Amino acid sequence: MANKKGKDKGPGSSTIAQNKKARFEYHIDETFEAGLALSGWEVKSLRAGKAQLTDTYILVKNGEAWLLGSHIMPLNTASTHEVADPTRTRKLLLHRKEIARIFSRTQDKGHTCVPLKLYWKGSRVKCALALVTGKKLHDKRATEKDRDWERQKGRVMREQNRG
Repeated sequence: MANKKGKDKGPGSSTIAQNKKARFEYHIDETFEAGLALSGWEVKSLRAGKAQLTDTYILVKNGEAWLLGSHIMPLNTASTHEVADPTRTRKLLLHRKEIARIFSRTQDKGHTCVPLKLYWKGSRVKCALALVTGKKLHDKRATEKDRDWERQKGRVMREQNRG
């Protein structure tokens, strides 16, 4: 069974956690791929899929990018010798030019940077970031309308193929 790219969720999938709210709340202007500086217990928790990206954002401070508000639930077995902070601020590994671009764009009014998803790339954890602008209420309604129409269209097509 072949999964669509980015939609795979299950054993052997590369996606760890997605920020589904981001695509609904914001217009995505530009995307980046960043590495994450993690400790051992965090990697084990991510392998078990114990991560959340709701209400998470990126902050650029002193020429470094940081992931704030992400929640990685510690496993009982993994972190016995150190105190695990599930919501600690994690450093994002980006090129200096990318950090400068993100910083300059987030200084504009209405622009921010949010993580879209955490995923595996080989044995490393990567974070897909996006420079975004906030959607207005009518844009959100249009997005919802389009999504409902796509769903309805899929139902009609399935009914046609069966009959």
